[in-house]
Amino acid sequence: MVKKKAAKKKAAKKVVKKVAKKKVVKKAKTKRKPNAAFMKPMNISDALAAVVGSKPLPRTEVTKKLWQYIKKNGLQDKINRRMINADANLKAVFGGKGKVSMFEMTKLVNKHMS
Repeated sequence: MVKKKAAKKKAAKKVVKKVAKKKVVKKAKTKRKPNAAFMKPMNISDALAAVVGSKPLPRTEVTKKLWQYIKKNGLQDKINRRMINADANLKAVFGGKGKVSMFEMTKLVNKHMS
């Protein structure tokens, strides 16, 4: 009997695939156009006019002027900065509430614009 030699196993080569780098295609940056509904001048009620002025303003400008008024008069709560302490002019806008959150403020102000 002749013994056959065991065939040597070849070491399996690890196949490493080279991943091609993806080319990043940059889009041409176009200037963002503002929403026309926000830019439309709105009529302001008498209560809100005492704070921001009487001429028609877009919603964005009304919010900016309201914040200027709040900062100028120091009406933002010292501890919880999200709360606004209303003075006499703002109480008329906020429906008689003495303290309003900044998120609730925009909802209440929208009632005074048409």
